[in-house]
Amino acid sequence: MTGDPHEDGGPAGRGFPGVCPESTRPAEPVTPEMLLQRCDTPLLLAATRCAIVLAEARGWSAATVTGVFYGLKAVLNGHTGEDLVPLSEVRERVRPRRHSSATRIAEVLAELELLHDDTTAAIRTWIDRRTRELPAGFGRDVRAWLVVLLDGDARTRPRSHTTLRVHFGIVRPFIECWAATRGHLREITSGDVDSVLEPLRGHRRYNAIMALRSLFRFAKRRGLTFADPTRHLSGGRGAGRTVLPMTAEQIRAAGQAAVTPAQRLAIALAAVHAARPQAIRELTLDDIDLPNRRITLAGHRQPLGELTRNALLAWLEYRRATWPDTANRHVVVSRISALGTRPVSADYLDKHQPHGISFERIRRDRILQEALATGADPVHLALVFNIDHTNAMAYANAARSLLSSPAEQAPSRRPKHIREHAEHESRRERWPLRKVSTRRRRQPGARVLPTLRRGEFGICYLASGRR
Repeated sequence: MTGDPHEDGGPAGRGFPGVCPESTRPAEPVTPEMLLQRCDTPLLLAATRCAIVLAEARGWSAATVTGVFYGLKAVLNGHTGEDLVPLSEVRERVRPRRHSSATRIAEVLAELELLHDDTTAAIRTWIDRRTRELPAGFGRDVRAWLVVLLDGDARTRPRSHTTLRVHFGIVRPFIECWAATRGHLREITSGDVDSVLEPLRGHRRYNAIMALRSLFRFAKRRGLTFADPTRHLSGGRGAGRTVLPMTAEQIRAAGQAAVTPAQRLAIALAAVHAARPQAIRELTLDDIDLPNRRITLAGHRQPLGELTRNALLAWLEYRRATWPDTANRHVVVSRISALGTRPVSADYLDKHQPHGISFERIRRDRILQEALATGADPVHLALVFNIDHTNAMAYANAARSLLSSPAEQAPSRRPKHIREHAEHESRRERWPLRKVSTRRRRQPGARVLPTLRRGEFGICYLASGRR
């Protein structure tokens, strides 16, 4: 979306033109009643009525309805309604027609229960194409592995398409390296695995171990290898990520890149509320309470700040002017999603990210800044941002590392609340600590500090002595 109503299918393109099968440009105004009069078969008449109902419910423009009508006329030519219409035939007949949408026509046929999806999913086509590019002897086994990851089996749950692409992207260069001296997965040894893993460090090594273990465990279960060459590897937990705050240049670049209403809204949600990209895409109009200044992101209700409120009002005004008749309840819509009820795609939101800075990076910086400003309190982070205790502890530890770094030791350059926190931590280090058992009987007349329940945030420590 560029913010131009002419490009985004806004009011400028919402006339009620008529489209002739032979013409490339609309010639005359056409009304729904005129479309119904042009139906020459009972099946086309029923499909046109269904299209008009869907258009009213989903806010299709007049041009879209007209294009759908002529697309239905081409697709249903020769059909009596007794047999289903293959989706591949819909796409083939509609493709030459510039003013027809195969997606909208398929929705109409699906509403009439006349559509048969005989196409191959894009991810399966991708699997076939990529595995054919592998060296001979490896492609068939790798393809079987990816299909099991996609569909799952008795011992494996289905994985997401992103997981498949990441795993294959990691494994492919290893297979191409082994193909110089090996011809099959069964010939790969532990030494071969160690040789390709040796130059990797940190998360790259951890992710590579996970992908290779998944591949060779599958091969061992299916009898494709005699032994698992990754059995000696210990993946453990991923190396801790070093979370650093964004630089002033990055913050300035992100602010300057927010030129459209959609970009300003997405950056505000990530920078103020630490919203994930999925939460931004799935935000609905029902999640916004403007009178009470509240917003609900991923089920977490929180105050609506002034910056976010202004960006939200600007976007809603643009949304109302561009798609006044859309029935989509999601806040962020595009010219494609405005015709239906689903959220925008992840690719759509990726296109609105500032160059070189992702929304996830902005979100992490927001949480880290909150940790630095509140004394690295994990409980506070978990409550404010609705994150689990593991992530809260990770951000708190990163904040403590930044607060205790040599660059932060000069008191004159540190805010007052950070200096007070550092002094408090220093006093705690000088205070003798001892481990206290939760089963120990309290002595008469002694008062101890409240204890946390064991298992929530690890072992609890209390200051020794009486209060």
